[in-house]
Amino acid sequence: MSEIWRARLMDAQERRRRKHQNRQRHVHSDVTLDFAGNDYLGLASDARVAKAAAAAARRFGSGARASHLVSGHLAIHQELEESLARFTGRQKALLFSTGYMANLGVLQALADAHTAIFQDRLNHASLLDGGQLSGARMRRFHHGSMSDLTRLLERSSATHKLIVSDGVFSMDGDIADIAALAEISRQHAAWLMIDDAHGLGVLGNDGSGSVGTRFNSDAVPILVGTLGKALGSGGAFVAGDALLIEHLMQFARSYVYTTAQPPAVAAASLAALRIVESEPERRERLRQNVCWFRREAQTIGLPLADATTPIQPLLLGDEQRTLAWAAALEEEGLKVGAIRPPTVAPGQARLRITLSARHSRSDIERLLAALARCWQREAA
Repeated sequence: MSEIWRARLMDAQERRRRKHQNRQRHVHSDVTLDFAGNDYLGLASDARVAKAAAAAARRFGSGARASHLVSGHLAIHQELEESLARFTGRQKALLFSTGYMANLGVLQALADAHTAIFQDRLNHASLLDGGQLSGARMRRFHHGSMSDLTRLLERSSATHKLIVSDGVFSMDGDIADIAALAEISRQHAAWLMIDDAHGLGVLGNDGSGSVGTRFNSDAVPILVGTLGKALGSGGAFVAGDALLIEHLMQFARSYVYTTAQPPAVAAASLAALRIVESEPERRERLRQNVCWFRREAQTIGLPLADATTPIQPLLLGDEQRTLAWAAALEEEGLKVGAIRPPTVAPGQARLRITLSARHSRSDIERLLAALARCWQREAA
């Protein structure tokens, strides 16, 4: 390696370490109680989902062998796309290998120099990256501010306008005002794109998310969902009218030039989707866990963000403090996410606690007791 390049990489890493922002991987242990992942319904370990994956691997093999447009589009992929379209109340759905690739593909395929993209400031990195790579002019409005969005739209002279928002914001756990976004889109002849990665399977009476069947494709023309969170498998999809899906099939480079997802993953997603549809009690158990955790955490005095979803941020502010709390919890066999800049804004470091339907009341009590000890040590 060139010494010039070596020095550059070492300097970048040292600067991040000095700010207590260095990221590390930890091998997850079965004895660790997970409050960091996104397996909201507990389906990643469901025996029926694993059985479906194994059966598909035996039938179709371990890989799809090619892209969807060559020879990799198998019967199980087609069945999953049709099921996802029905589940979200759309005409068509299109599978992508990851949620990141879905967002990059949509924005690259739809936007160009004549397009203006308006993004919530707290959107996921994949949406922001997709906007930057698209060649469009991108403006970011204040988080959840319809007045700021309206101001930016009124100033724009772009031929085509696209409003983009998360459905549930991944670091704050709050829910976008989909109805207001849809109305503003209508008023300004803009299209609306919602990435409902953290809402799908969790929100709505039927589990179809923050958008799903509540808002049709006229209100929300572009709906992105992931399969690796509440559905416990992997990959992602875009759902919408047939014209949109055909356009993405032709022009979304991250779809056209990528090997199709393994058939076992598609089968696992299909099995999980059927469980989501047939077992609403999982969502109810999750909702009860969230409500109980929030009530008890507030009794302790913990500084929770105002979120009603399974994503429960505990706002600690300082990077060192956040790392210390996460380490103390890990010593007690509890895994939580220690989120620091640049993922969140300076001064907004937090523990990102995620709840699941698989958590028992005793699991949550164990977490609360450990958090209380962290809180009490600081107060002493």
